[in-house]
Amino acid sequence: MIPEAFHAWIAVAATAVVFVGMQVRRSAPADLLFLFALVVVTVTGVIDSRTALAGFANPAVITIAALLAVSAGLRHTGCLDWLGEKLLGTARTEQSALRRLTAVLVAASAFLLNTALVAMMVPVVVDWCRKNHISPSRLLIPVSYLAIFGGVCTLIGTSTTLVVNGMLKSEYQLRSDATTQAEPGAISATQSEFTEQLRPMRLFELGYVGLPCAGAGVVVLLLLGRRLLPNRTDMIEQLGDSRREYLVEMLVQPTCRLIGQTVEAAGLRHLPGLFLIEIDRDGEIVTPVTPEDKIHAGDRLVFTGVVSTILDLQKIPGLVPAADHTFEFHPRAQAQRHLTEAVLSRTSPLVGRSVRNAKFRQRYHAAIVAVHRNGVRLTNKIGDIVLEPGDTLLMQTPRGFVANHRNNREFYLVSAVEGGTPRRHDRALLSGVLMLGLIVWLCLTSWLAQGGMWSGISSPAVAALAVVVAMILTRCLPVAEARGAIDLQVVIVIAAALGLGRALTDSGAAGGIAETLVNLVGEHPYLLLVVVYLLAMVFTEMITNVAVAAMLFPLAVAVAEAGGFNPRPFVMAIALAASLSFVTPIGYQTNLMVMGPGGYRPRDYLRVGLPVAFCVATTALLLLPVAWPF
Repeated sequence: MIPEAFHAWIAVAATAVVFVGMQVRRSAPADLLFLFALVVVTVTGVIDSRTALAGFANPAVITIAALLAVSAGLRHTGCLDWLGEKLLGTARTEQSALRRLTAVLVAASAFLLNTALVAMMVPVVVDWCRKNHISPSRLLIPVSYLAIFGGVCTLIGTSTTLVVNGMLKSEYQLRSDATTQAEPGAISATQSEFTEQLRPMRLFELGYVGLPCAGAGVVVLLLLGRRLLPNRTDMIEQLGDSRREYLVEMLVQPTCRLIGQTVEAAGLRHLPGLFLIEIDRDGEIVTPVTPEDKIHAGDRLVFTGVVSTILDLQKIPGLVPAADHTFEFHPRAQAQRHLTEAVLSRTSPLVGRSVRNAKFRQRYHAAIVAVHRNGVRLTNKIGDIVLEPGDTLLMQTPRGFVANHRNNREFYLVSAVEGGTPRRHDRALLSGVLMLGLIVWLCLTSWLAQGGMWSGISSPAVAALAVVVAMILTRCLPVAEARGAIDLQVVIVIAAALGLGRALTDSGAAGGIAETLVNLVGEHPYLLLVVVYLLAMVFTEMITNVAVAAMLFPLAVAVAEAGGFNPRPFVMAIALAASLSFVTPIGYQTNLMVMGPGGYRPRDYLRVGLPVAFCVATTALLLLPVAWPF
């Protein structure tokens, strides 16, 4: 076993390897680097195995995983599609869309994890951009930044604040236990006061400074965004015209929200890659379709278009494929089906038969949704199309269809369509109610006592898990989708970073660095606060935010303790600086998420993010000592 005198150096070296590794090898998996560092500090005796693994059971990690699953439930039920339609449905210009996004995203990300929110909003914004012929690069960086702004307004808006609060809770409990077990008089009043200042955050406490920071950032983004944001055409859009065009027929059910609206008002006229050919109304054919034609219950809308837009059509409640009269209209039955593409071979028994007479349902337990014929724009009704070799069928199939027919000689190719699982629109209201219930519950946890009779319901982790279970039991969220929504890499990075942070504390490395910092900067608390904030801000732009928060939290506490100051402004500085990353794509996960869809380059973040970061940092450093005096 390595002598304890070297433990601090080992902890610092392991942390440095993670920092350097993520800069030198950008492709290196972050979770592997952090696990490596955690194993090193454990096997060398810097921390014991129980301490090393405690991060995996940390309530903050569990809360983050559960909130990701809750967001998946909102997506699965179509609740988010509805919100997206309400948010951007009638916006026609870039500025009007940005104003709407600002109002909604900042408010929503205060109560939803911003990574989950951005994951849900990117497809909505990209679809709106396609419909309105606006480059996604004009809106996706603002989407990321707005979600980041809202995330610092409450405790649950971002994983960073949840991690910091989890560490606050652990530190407070550790020091409180030490005070309880100490001999009378052994703990001074100053130490007791310091321990009390490490109490966990309340739900809206961070908002004292986070809300003004968000306001300042929004003003800069709205004023300078139009001049600084790039205007690039998405690569996918450049290839859009060459994609397969299908003929699809959609039935307007009595519950559809489009009933009574004109084609223009319903948004069916400007869908990208889609053209409304005709409306079949009880045998009466309306063609050509004009923007003023109204939609009635029972109408059959015949479109020709690409798969991605057909998926968008299926997301509209009450609008279902009508190619097969035996198609499952019940939402529960639809949820068991997935969109699949298959190319007919020459030996297929379907060749030479019309879709209506092919008995596709009896033969394959599937329903034809749309048909594509290479080089030919099909214009007659799907049921009347006589199938030929090479035709591509878009089908609603059971879960095992691809596996069962992958080698079937009747098809040249069988593949699942990404994102082709139907929405459970009948559960949208219920999932929304459960989400509102979670927000109320999380608000109450800030005021409920952490022990005694309230211990079972005062934990945010328990609240989030309870709502996930409720969503699964009420069929708002399939179990498989709940598992898939949890980003294992994020969970491992956070848990391992927590263990690495404990290694820095227990080895004395954090205390030694803090003392050195105090000696270099002096004992002026404001200068120390500026240094701590800038240190966290710079590190966050280089590696993942939660890791920075977990590793610098012990340093913030140690700096305050070494100088005899209130630790709260230093801890809040870490929480804010690690959450407010704008200058690089790798600094925050949401920045990385919009990089591909927006066609961004690293210098785009530097150009747009620098003025935002400067303004937000100035606001934070001015208000931190006001909200939490030294």
